[in-house]
This record gives sequence, C-alpha cells and structure tokens, in this order.
Amino acid sequence: MRIALPVAAAGVAAAIGAALLTSSAGAASAEPNPPAVPSAGSPTLAELEQRVLGAAAHDDTAGVSSAKSSYSGSATADSSTTVDAKIIGGTTTTITTAPWMAQLWYQDETNGVYFFCGGSVVSPTKILTAAHCVQGYNWKAYGAIVTGTSQLPDGDLNGGTVTAVQRQWNHPSYSSRTIDNDIAVLTLANPVKATPIKMATSTETAAYAAGTSAKVYGWGRTSSTNQDVSETLKTATLPMQSDATCSGFYGADYVKGHMVCAGQPASGSDSGTTSACNGDSGGPLVVNNRVVGVVSWGVQDCVAKGAYSVFAKVRTYVGATYPRIDDTNLSLDDKADLWVRNSSTKTGYEKDSKGTSFGARESWGNWSAFNVVLQNDLNRDGYQDLLVRRSSDGDVFWKHWVPASGSWATTKVADNWKTRTRIVVPGDLTGDYLPDLVSVDSAGKAWLYPGKGNGTFGSRVQIGTGSGWNQYNVLVGHGDFSGDGKADLIARTGSNGYVYLYQGTGKSSAPFASRVKVRTWSGSTYNKVAVVGDVSGDGKADVLARTPGGTLYLYKGTGKATSEIFATRISVGTDFKQYDIFG
Repeated sequence: MRIALPVAAAGVAAAIGAALLTSSAGAASAEPNPPAVPSAGSPTLAELEQRVLGAAAHDDTAGVSSAKSSYSGSATADSSTTVDAKIIGGTTTTITTAPWMAQLWYQDETNGVYFFCGGSVVSPTKILTAAHCVQGYNWKAYGAIVTGTSQLPDGDLNGGTVTAVQRQWNHPSYSSRTIDNDIAVLTLANPVKATPIKMATSTETAAYAAGTSAKVYGWGRTSSTNQDVSETLKTATLPMQSDATCSGFYGADYVKGHMVCAGQPASGSDSGTTSACNGDSGGPLVVNNRVVGVVSWGVQDCVAKGAYSVFAKVRTYVGATYPRIDDTNLSLDDKADLWVRNSSTKTGYEKDSKGTSFGARESWGNWSAFNVVLQNDLNRDGYQDLLVRRSSDGDVFWKHWVPASGSWATTKVADNWKTRTRIVVPGDLTGDYLPDLVSVDSAGKAWLYPGKGNGTFGSRVQIGTGSGWNQYNVLVGHGDFSGDGKADLIARTGSNGYVYLYQGTGKSSAPFASRVKVRTWSGSTYNKVAVVGDVSGDGKADVLARTPGGTLYLYKGTGKATSEIFATRISVGTDFKQYDIFG
C-alpha cells in the first residue's frame, strides 16, 4: 500500500565608478510615496500559538484519498493515541545545522482536522512543502508555521517563531489518488529570519545520480512499531536510487521524472532500515545544500522489505514552483498588478489584476518627477517595492514598505543614471535567489548588478562583450518566460520589430543564453511593451502590449522558449493611450 507522508502530531552598497550607491541622501526629494500597503489580515500571535498547540494535542491525517492514504498516523481527531514525526534510522540534529526547517501546523476545530507537516524555508516569506499537505486545506484560516527551533512544541514553542500564512499554492496537476505532482508553496504574512535553502535547478543532474549521498530532515516516526513522540529534529543519510530501481519495486505507482527515491532497500523491520516515515511529509531531501526532493510517500509503517522513500523531484517542478517564490505584487494575491501614469496629469495609478483583466484604477497621486517606475521586491520581504528614476538628475531610488513602521522608506541606489537607456529589474539572474538589476548605458553596453537582498548591489558585471544593446527599443523582464525557474529578458529591435527571448542561465558570468527570436512586433503594431510578472496567476511571466490606438493586450506566457512563447492575445482594455509609463 502506497502512503503519503504528513502526520497527525502530538505534543548597492559599493559604488560602481561612482554610479551605483546606497544612501538616504536625496530621499526627501524623491517623494511622493505610494499609498499604505493593505493589511494582510493576519491573526494575532496568541491565535497562532493556539493553533500550533491545538494541532499538537490532536491526531489527524492530511492528504487522505479514497484510493491511497497519506503517509501519516491514521488516528482520528478524537483519538487519544499520540503520533509524532520521526525518521527511522536517523540521528538527532539541530536547527543550526538545518536553519531552513519549518514546522507546518494545522488546526480546524470546526471540522475537527488537526495535522502536522514539514517544510523548507526557500525565501523569507516562502515555505516549500508537499501538495498533499496543502490541497483542500485553508492554511490562512487554520494554519501556522513555526521556524527557528529543532524542538516540537510541548506547551510552548521552545524558542521558535510562529508566523501566519497569507496564501497557498499547490501544483495544479497534483493528484491525491496517485500522489503525483506532490509539491506546494505557502506564502507567509511576514518574513522570517530563518536562513533559506535553494532548490535544485532545472538542469541539475549530478544530484540525482544513483549513489549520490543525500540527507532527509524531519520530525517523522523513528519506529515502525510505535508512534512515540520525538521532540527533536532528525536527519538521515540516504543514497539516491535510479528510476529503474524505484520502478522495479513500486511499478506504475512510481512516475519517472516526477518522483525520485532514495535509501537502501528497507529490511522489513526497524533494524537495518533508514527511511523517511510518517510526519516527514513536505520536508526536504538535500544534496549540496539544495533541496532536490520533497518528502512525498512510501509504504505503510515505512519498513516493508525492499521499499524506498519517495520524493517529489524538485528539478522537474522548479519551473512551476519558483515563480510562486517570486510572485510579490501590489494587491498581495498571486497575480502581478499593473502600475501606470497618466501622461497629461502625471497621476500614477494601481490597476489590480483579475487574471485576464484589470480592476478599477487606484490613484497614487502626482508622479511627475519620474520617468521610470518599476515594480520589484529587492529585499525579498514579500511586499512589492518600486525602483524609480528622477527625471531632473537621473538619480534612482528604491521605495520599499517597512511593516514595522507602517510606512515607506526611500533609499537612493544610483547616482546620475540620466543617460541610461534601459533599466530592468528582472528578478534573480545569478542563481542566488536575490533579485538583480540590469541597465544599458549610452554606449550600448549592458550591465548586471547582482542584488544583495537588501536594496544594495555588488560590483557590476558586463553582460557579454558587445555594445549593441541600444538596438533594442524595448528591453523588459520580470520573471520566467521559458519555464525553467530562471528570470529572462524580452527585447525588441527598433529597426525591424523582431522580438527576442534572452533566456536566463542563473550564472553571473554569463546570465543569458543566445537570444531566440519569438515574434515580430513593429512599433506601428505596439508602441508600448510592459512586463510586470505573472498577470494571469498561472506561474508564468506574461507580456502586456499596447497599440498606438490605446488597446492593451495580455499575452499569457506558455513556458516555451520558442515562437510559441505566448498564447493568443487577450484584450484587457481600450483606454490605455492616456498612459506614458507602465511599470
């Protein structure tokens, strides 16, 4: 019998040729500030703690389906049996060794549902976990995340920090019957201090080679014969297994490419078995400090002779998952919003995405002082920031929301960029999960400024050796167009309207692969092209293009790095001729 694995649980700082800097000087003149960020409606700290302790006092099972039960203690909510999460054959470890480990607690008193899963902090506001821990549950209403402790709660949080969930996503093709596509992301209401761990890249191969040593972490059962509580975080070392080996044991239940298995064949008893078990669900399988798998399913009681632990293969899902880690937007949902400025009144407006249209505009006041406004999240705190350039002197400012003070802060990040022909904030180009910046100078050279995650940047690196970037009258980017989990750029030549994809590589030394022509859009077809991220909410970056007559079209991304990169265009309005800045 195949079972999934949750548990019902008990008890730019450096100047670059004087061009890029960080200072509060000049901030006052960079007003106005955007409107206050709306509250996410988070529960109180006391309410969150009550959810954790309440869940820890009950037993239930997440992800149960009629065909296959979740890899969890199968006690009901009113059972007196205590169930804990432990790893069979593992050893005790500390949160210092695995600072990205998270405890996911769920308590729905109305429906009598209480359970526990593991997870990994993959950015300050994002938790990577299993879909069977997420689908069908309302984590914002009933969940709480604990980080910063290796101990499970025993009347208090043992030094951990509890945080609310703002929204949730699980892979749209997740099947509770087959436990396939078993991957999910929870977005926290506030950033946590836990050190994030990176995910495997889409091109990773060595980590999955048979025999590679991997480590699994969790609070899962340590024995097949009882469900006693273990208060501390466990880890175990497992060798990766080939698809042929996994399929040889599990047959059609094992989906090649979607799953990976690890460990020596179980012995049939606790002795001689090292395996993930009930309660480890959603936790990470780690190779070389990257999450390569998410604990998904296995056999009942975890030690059936010849069995292996099965994990969702992160490499396969990073294209779908990473956009959920980098999906900050103005309205705090999972769809990128549009910022526009009226060309005559210079009033800025927020227009929130509804997926295939935009809502009524919200005024942000007069923005006549600026000629560039770009959305971003340079400090990865889950709140949308703005990068703006002042027209008078070319100074560039980073405006970011400070939740603690309930106000916006303004920091000068670049001096005298008046002659920069393009400024783009595409996301992470270097593979370190920190948003970067790209600019093109008057000589046509493109420069990458690696972000440090706090609104400052490292030393700039020239992109390529050429100086032909001013051939493009459009250079935009905000997210992943090709579906590989790496940020890309879209460029259009002014001479012939050819549209190119510059696919990201995740390497600072050469951040883009060779360009690929994907469209022909002349200036008479579209006189404005904007990219703000994933407008439709499907996890793929989209493009907005405006005709000279003022009709704005949404080109939804397909995730294909070919001429099929965009789906059929959708009109999202006919009154956009009035706007001169889209950001």
